[in-house]
Amino acid sequence: MRDGVETPVGEDGFVSKMPGESEVDLRHHGDTETGPGLLDFAVNVRTGTPPAWLAERIRASVADLAAYPDPSAARRAVARRHGRDRADVLLTAGAAEAFVLLARVLTPRRAVVVHPQFTEPEAALRAAGHRAERAILPPDFTLDPALVPDDADLVVVGNPTNPTSVLHPARDLERLARPGRVLVVDEAFADCVPGEPESLAGRADVPGLVVVRSLTKTWGLAGLRAGYLLADPALVARLADAQPLWSVSTPALVATEACSAPEAVAEADAWARELGDQRAGLAADLRALGLHVTPAAAASFLLVRTEDGEGLRARMREHGIALRRGDTFPGLGPDWLRVAVRERDTARRMTRVLAQLL
Repeated sequence: MRDGVETPVGEDGFVSKMPGESEVDLRHHGDTETGPGLLDFAVNVRTGTPPAWLAERIRASVADLAAYPDPSAARRAVARRHGRDRADVLLTAGAAEAFVLLARVLTPRRAVVVHPQFTEPEAALRAAGHRAERAILPPDFTLDPALVPDDADLVVVGNPTNPTSVLHPARDLERLARPGRVLVVDEAFADCVPGEPESLAGRADVPGLVVVRSLTKTWGLAGLRAGYLLADPALVARLADAQPLWSVSTPALVATEACSAPEAVAEADAWARELGDQRAGLAADLRALGLHVTPAAAASFLLVRTEDGEGLRARMREHGIALRRGDTFPGLGPDWLRVAVRERDTARRMTRVLAQLL
C-alpha cells in the first residue's frame, strides 16, 4: 500500500488473480451501504426516477405479461439510438448479465481488467474459471494504454469509470483495440456526459470492441434490470446463444425502447448538464473541507480521499448518512470514499454533517 492505494505486484507490474482468489469483496456494492432512515450518498442511481412518463409506460406493459417478451422493437430502438445495425445489439438484464455472458462465452488466454473500476466484470471472469490480471491506474486514474500488456486478448475498462468518475478520451481507448483482442468498454455512466463525446457506442469500425450500456443509473431502473451491449454481429450471436431464453422481461424491453427514443436521449442530455453543475458544487464543498477530490470527474459521483476514511464513513453513518466505502475496489484503500452527487440542498445537508465531524 502506498498513499492509500494498492500497489501492483509481480515482475510485470500486474496483480494476477486465480479464480476464487481475492483480497477484496468484489461482490460488495453501494446498495449494501444503505438502510432505513439513512440519507443515501452510497448508491449512484439518479434520484427522483423513473420520470412519470417512463413509469406510466412500464405500468402499461403489465397488460402484456401473458405473452412472451418480444425484443424486436427495443432492439431496433437501441440500434437507431447509436446508429448501429440491429445485428450489433444484444439486450440484457442489466449490464451485469452482459459481463456474465462475456465471461462464459469468451476463452481468454490473458484477461486484464483496468482498475479501479466496477468489480462485476472481474467477478464474472473469476466465476467462469478465468484468471484475471489487474492493471492498476495510479491517482489521478487517467488511462495509460501502455499499462496493458500487448498480449492481453481481453481487456475491460470503464468510461467514465466507476468509482473514479474519470472520463477517458476515446482516442486512448482506441489505442487498446487490436485484431485478436476483445476490448470491453463499460459505458454504464456515459449518459452522465452531455453529448457523450468520448463514447464508442456508435463505432462499428473498432476491432474487437464491445460496449456495455445500462439504463439503471440515469433512469432509476435498478430493480428492472435493463441494459444492452453493442458488438460485432458474430460475437453478438455467440452471446445470444449462451443467454437464457426470454432473459429480458417485457417491462424492461418497453423501458429500453422508451429510453432510446430521441426525446428521451434529449432529456438525459439536459439532466447531464444539470448534473455537471451539481457535481462541481459538491466537489468545491468537499475540497473546502480538506478532502482530496479526484479531478476531472464526469459521472454522477465523486471519488474522495481523506485521512481515516473508514472511520469517517462509520461516523457519517451514525449521523444518518451513507457513503460508499472505497476499499472493495482493487487499487484503492480504506481512505477512499465514493460520494454520489445529489441536488444541492441535499448535498449541503451532507456536507454540513461532514464539516462537524472533520
